[in-house]
Amino acid sequence: MTELKNSDTSPRKGIYLLPNLLTTAGLFSGFFAIVSSMNGRFEAAAVAIFIAMIFDGLDGRVARLTNTQSEFGAQYDSMSDLLAFGVAPALVAYNWALADLGKFGWLAAFIYVACAALRLARFNANLGVTDGRFFQGLASPAAAALVAGMVWNGASFEIDGDKYGYLVGLLTITAGFLMVSNFRYNSFKNLNWRDRVSFLTILLVVLVFVVIAARPAQMLFIIFFAYACSGPITTFRSVRKLKLEHVVGDSEDADFLDETAAKAESAKPEKTDAGN
Repeated sequence: MTELKNSDTSPRKGIYLLPNLLTTAGLFSGFFAIVSSMNGRFEAAAVAIFIAMIFDGLDGRVARLTNTQSEFGAQYDSMSDLLAFGVAPALVAYNWALADLGKFGWLAAFIYVACAALRLARFNANLGVTDGRFFQGLASPAAAALVAGMVWNGASFEIDGDKYGYLVGLLTITAGFLMVSNFRYNSFKNLNWRDRVSFLTILLVVLVFVVIAARPAQMLFIIFFAYACSGPITTFRSVRKLKLEHVVGDSEDADFLDETAAKAESAKPEKTDAGN
């Protein structure tokens, strides 16, 4: 009887299926992007990275909605993000435009991968400490979208990536450095998705979807390029005097207390895939 009672009260072992299934789908999409780029199917590779972003945005939200969060799921999500938004974009860019550049090509790809790994490690270490309204550095899915969007546009216009290798390498390196920077990017967590909006707002949303559907490669690249540029602009506007620690440095140095800390209390950030 005692053994039976102990077994009944012991914690249940196992892995939640639904959120980890979505994480696996994102992992598969990232792996598919790598294989597709190796076979010269760069447009499919870029699209696969964007599909991975969709699954990455769903697994955390589904876990919270179904109350199936777990430490295993959080760690598995980080490993999936490293492949889908770190290794995959770097190799897709490498196979498309960087392979013939020698050391510069593979070093540019490696810098991106290393920065993505550092970005994910810093995000996990600072979870619950940083200001929930902003991301510290460009989120890895957004950086991946920037690189993948570039390749997608090049493939759709049948551009020979080898002719623009150095430009592709510089953009890839820049995307990597933005991930490990202290530039502040809006997380959009303060938006009230349950609030009522006007009919005109819904109409504008519909028009945005129509425009993106008409030119997905061009519009998505423009959107994420603009978002990547918004970080330095937001940072420069939020401090009286720009210092080195506002751009790069230890996480505790990037407090931005000059003007913003007294305005509102920091919202405790939630672990979302889009914020990795």
